[in-house]
Amino acid sequence: MTSSGDPTELLLSRAADGDEAAMARLLDMHRARLKRMVSLRMDRRIRARTDPSDVVQDALLAAHDKLPAYVREQPVPFYPWLRQTTWEQLIQHTRRHLGAAARTVLREEELEPGLSDASAALLSRRLADSLSGPESRVHKGEQRAHIKAALARLSAEHREVLVLRFLEELSLAEVAAVLHLSEPAVRGRQFRAIQRLQSLLADLDEH
Repeated sequence: MTSSGDPTELLLSRAADGDEAAMARLLDMHRARLKRMVSLRMDRRIRARTDPSDVVQDALLAAHDKLPAYVREQPVPFYPWLRQTTWEQLIQHTRRHLGAAARTVLREEELEPGLSDASAALLSRRLADSLSGPESRVHKGEQRAHIKAALARLSAEHREVLVLRFLEELSLAEVAAVLHLSEPAVRGRQFRAIQRLQSLLADLDEH
């Protein structure tokens, strides 16, 4: 449960009473966070055709239409709900810009937003900082390269929990809502993902 002083909780209460200004503020206060998520996930092939801000704007318009139903039920925490609406818009943008041209060479599931090379590199840097202490710049660079290679070998579910926690910087509660898991299950999956990552790193260090 969110504390009564949480601005999102306060705005949700006002929005439930039909306060349009509260609805607008509620959506806009998460715009920057949503834009970061889209930027991390957007396929580089469509960046010349659309912008993360366009995806977020479409998502906020869609969320505004669905917000009255959400505030009545509040089935999940607000940000994971808003993130899911944005994720759906990102899929639509990806399919719109890549689907027709790529249909003969790409399977449908490959049109889902993934993780760009730049985002994978950023995740590698954050994991390197988290998994080790102060070291030389050269060694850090080597470690980041190894982590990036190891990430590619992780299972999709292990990689995703690390992306959500270390790259999108979601809380345990938010990740639990996104993945439809309990918080202890998320904590366990994250622990196993890091264990597996360290095992892969050990293998890479031996070669």
